[in-house]
Amino acid sequence: MNFEPSKVYYIQIDTPNKAKCDIDEICREEGYNNLTVHNFGSGGVGHFMTKLTSVTSILWKLHQGDILFLQYPMKKFYKLACSLAKMRGAHVVTVIHDLGAFRRHKLTVEQENRRLSKTDFLIVHNPTMRQYLVDHGFKGGIHCLQIFDFLSDSTPAVYETPHHPWHVVYAGGLGKRNAFLYQMPAMDNWVMDLYGKGFESERNTRDSVRYHGFIQADDFISKAEADFGLVWDGDSPDTCVGAWGEYLRINDPHKTSFYLKAGIPVIVWSQAAMAPFIQEEGVGIAVNSIGDISEALARLTAKDYSHMKERALLMGQRLAEGHYIKSGLKAAFDYLSGGQ
Repeated sequence: MNFEPSKVYYIQIDTPNKAKCDIDEICREEGYNNLTVHNFGSGGVGHFMTKLTSVTSILWKLHQGDILFLQYPMKKFYKLACSLAKMRGAHVVTVIHDLGAFRRHKLTVEQENRRLSKTDFLIVHNPTMRQYLVDHGFKGGIHCLQIFDFLSDSTPAVYETPHHPWHVVYAGGLGKRNAFLYQMPAMDNWVMDLYGKGFESERNTRDSVRYHGFIQADDFISKAEADFGLVWDGDSPDTCVGAWGEYLRINDPHKTSFYLKAGIPVIVWSQAAMAPFIQEEGVGIAVNSIGDISEALARLTAKDYSHMKERALLMGQRLAEGHYIKSGLKAAFDYLSGGQ
């Protein structure tokens, strides 16, 4: 790596978002300079002043050849931060968490492209997202993260697997983005355990769907006894549809990282952007529909699953070490120093 940590700056993200907070923590561990020095409180005005002070400090803290590392989206100040960094002769590296034009439609594609064109190097989710951005005009360097890291000191639960029937877990917010849970098909050889807030038990049509309520992430990692974690969004069990479901075609859901940090292999939609990575790494299976899960599980041998479980545990260790974002930052530094 040709850039010293002392020449890399970042702006700490004040958010409950686990993926963003983990990246902040990795930046601290790597010795990068945090531009967020003053905190003006948790209210709206306080948040605004904290971010404004952090961004404007670029003018006197950054110098020619330094790097500003940003997480996108960054409310209100992304364009300003990029412009000030360029004014100081610094490079900008951006990791993308969410594309507003693709799912939320709060921006047009053209508006978002103009914002992202201000960065020198993008760390994107996967090859599908990279191609989308290139097709829409991005001309800087790009690295595919492949999966978000998941920092946690919790040790995955150790238990005899697989269960009979198979135990498939679905964890996270159980609201509008996963209406498919109330339309589950026949589950011949597996049961589903739900963890999270928002599930309406009175609408549940399957005895094989069992709701356990909310559990803290670290407790889940250390206690959950599941053979697979399901990564699925949308209104239908037949395919991933709706705004959230379609978004799986381009993004890397953080839920995937959560399961794998717990050492749990995953079941993903075959059309999801993450499906090739999951299958190549041997940490899960891809299905066209939830109705196909029974057959897919029936085909698995004990040896197949044992290998998959071993691979999931190894990936979980890498996620806990920040392996993937560190690789992305190294790729950015190599690119900016002329190494590629």
